[in-house]
Amino acid sequence: MPSSSPENIRSLFAAVPKAELHLHLEGSIEPTTVVELAARHGVIITEAEVSQCYAPGDFAKFLDAFKWVTSFLRTPADYAVITARLAEQLLAQNVVYAEVTLSIGVMLLRKQDVLANFAAIREAAIRYESRGLKLNWIFDAVRQFGVFAAEAVVNLASECVGEGVVAFGIGGDELALPAADFRGVYEHASAAGLGRLIHVGEIGTADSVREAVEILGVTRIGHGIAAMNSLSVMEYLAQQEITLELCPTSNIRTGALARQLGKTSPSVGDHPLKLFFNQGIRVTISTDDPAMFETSLLDEYERSASKMGLSADALGQIAEMGFENAFLNIQEKNAYLKSFRAAASKAQLLR
Repeated sequence: MPSSSPENIRSLFAAVPKAELHLHLEGSIEPTTVVELAARHGVIITEAEVSQCYAPGDFAKFLDAFKWVTSFLRTPADYAVITARLAEQLLAQNVVYAEVTLSIGVMLLRKQDVLANFAAIREAAIRYESRGLKLNWIFDAVRQFGVFAAEAVVNLASECVGEGVVAFGIGGDELALPAADFRGVYEHASAAGLGRLIHVGEIGTADSVREAVEILGVTRIGHGIAAMNSLSVMEYLAQQEITLELCPTSNIRTGALARQLGKTSPSVGDHPLKLFFNQGIRVTISTDDPAMFETSLLDEYERSASKMGLSADALGQIAEMGFENAFLNIQEKNAYLKSFRAAASKAQLLR
């Protein structure tokens, strides 16, 4: 097997095609682009001010920063700009497939034309398919906005199933409302043929992770790191073949890992990614909000080796799970897996 040195891991994973499944479009806006977008709307800010807003804090500070940066997304053209720039970032890392979360709940709160925004996003993204990057979309509701607001997001997602929308999810403050309140919303999503996922177990409990599966029928969970605190929940996730979309740097920057561990300043090495993998849980590696957390997918793979001690072989299996657990039809999934396995075999990443 190849060396697991950080430099070698980065080189190896730069060379193989990758998928990313937990990635927020609005969290990918680099400070330079925030400055540009703000200026379009008559607001003068500096890159230093953006960086200060993006600086690490707790989960509440992160939500405030997300709310602030999205306030400069006001027109379809704004969304087209950030889509194109995200696509360039992904291509530079040899990401060939991504499922990008769109904060539809925020668009609706701001009374924007969601379908016009989405048309601009799709038009910007489609141009990159000839360069080898396919983007699909997850329409995301905001938990604290309530059930009726979430239902409005599902209705829009249902209209766009044939236009690359593959799933419905809920983000925001997971402590705001119980999962049971959203049972009907997720049943509607399922009936529309949408994949089901949710942000849970980030700052909530291990029991909340199990409840999301049992009550809402989700097959993928954003974060779910609270499961580390319960062997029975980890065993349940493995048995039910639930995928955890793990974002290590995000969990450090938002204070989520500190909360779960009861530590003031945990390191990436404390993250449960390796624990979950060894427990037989399906896991993927993602960036969540890469610009806000000053990371990239290649950074996450490198840190998983250097800080968590994951081997090149283990990381190869995790990268493979990125394609295996995507919301793709079987033909598309098999095509991506064939390409990945060929490249990974050549790089001796897979046994």
